[in-house]
Amino acid sequence: MANQSVVSTNKKGAFLMQMIPVMLCFFTMGFVDLVGSATNFVKENLNLEDAQAAFIPSLVFFWFLIFSVPTGILMNKIGRKKTVLLSQLLTLVSLIIPICLDTYAAMLIAFSLLGIGNAVMQTSLNPLVSGLIHPDRLASTLTFGQFVKALASLLAPYLMSWGAMQLIPTFGLDWRVVFPIFAVINVLSIAMLSATPIQEERPDKITGFMECVKLLSIPFVSLCFVGIMCHVGIDVGTNTFAPQILIEKFGLTTADAVIGTQIYFYFRTGGCLLGSYILARMAAKTFFGISVLSMIIGVIFLFIASSQFLVLAGVALIGFGNSNVFSIVFAQALNRQPNEKNEVSGLMIMGLFGGTVFPLCMGFAQAGMGVAGAVGVMAIGVIYLLYFMTQIKRA
Repeated sequence: MANQSVVSTNKKGAFLMQMIPVMLCFFTMGFVDLVGSATNFVKENLNLEDAQAAFIPSLVFFWFLIFSVPTGILMNKIGRKKTVLLSQLLTLVSLIIPICLDTYAAMLIAFSLLGIGNAVMQTSLNPLVSGLIHPDRLASTLTFGQFVKALASLLAPYLMSWGAMQLIPTFGLDWRVVFPIFAVINVLSIAMLSATPIQEERPDKITGFMECVKLLSIPFVSLCFVGIMCHVGIDVGTNTFAPQILIEKFGLTTADAVIGTQIYFYFRTGGCLLGSYILARMAAKTFFGISVLSMIIGVIFLFIASSQFLVLAGVALIGFGNSNVFSIVFAQALNRQPNEKNEVSGLMIMGLFGGTVFPLCMGFAQAGMGVAGAVGVMAIGVIYLLYFMTQIKRA
């Protein structure tokens, strides 16, 4: 019995030593979210036109469309861990460029590399985790990873504001101080993952681009793909249009209306942490249903919008409900196609391109019907997720 206890302790220790560098990779994955806040600083510092500034964040989602599926194929050739390390190196280069150069062209190159690196990282890191975790605990582990990622997302704006207020003038980087700080963390992540032995599963059989895309012909895979698009569309849509509802209906200033985005992000981050605990103890289908119900009530509140409190409550409910959708849908897709995890991962991450499609549709709807039209488009995504819930196998 004593020997068994020692073996069990050793296994837990080895597992922990693998998960720490993996979770640090999730933290570096969150670096991409600095683009939103950084765009405002770049626009101000370089006196950019609105169209020039808007082009910067659009680069991120564009590269998800281009690089996700090829990354799934690349993993079959060099392995998941090496692919994650490649993504980390791309991220590191993207963080170094703004430290040295402060031009529009340099920023476009830097954020392009950041988007490419993030597309490669999201495609390869999730299946790497799936090889370390029992399928029943995959959704909860990925959700915890999303929580760790969100911590970096929360940290970035504070670091940029700190630098912009010239609290550290000797660095001479103003808001760009976020880049060397994140670069140091990135180097640490590369070093820790490189030194961590990880036994990977055998490479998947499918290696061609068309064979990979053909996986969308599998009904459940295509359902998951659209589910990811809806998740990201609701995410970006809420962040974009919640402040506009407060401005249009209650006359708040832009500076005051940003509270809508902040409320959404805080509840989404808290939902990830809570979800990582709940999903380890509750069937994914049940918790997914609770999440969708939360979003349905939140959307109704936005439609009613009779007070600022209702709007903020609706945003909070949507943030909490949407916080675990990605992890559950992603885990369902990987577990349904265990022999094509790399390719399925590429397809699911390509679905993040929904972050471009949904806001575009919401923008057209808003032009015709006001913010209620934009909320209506978001409601379509929530209704789809309600349908998707019926397709989840009860664990």
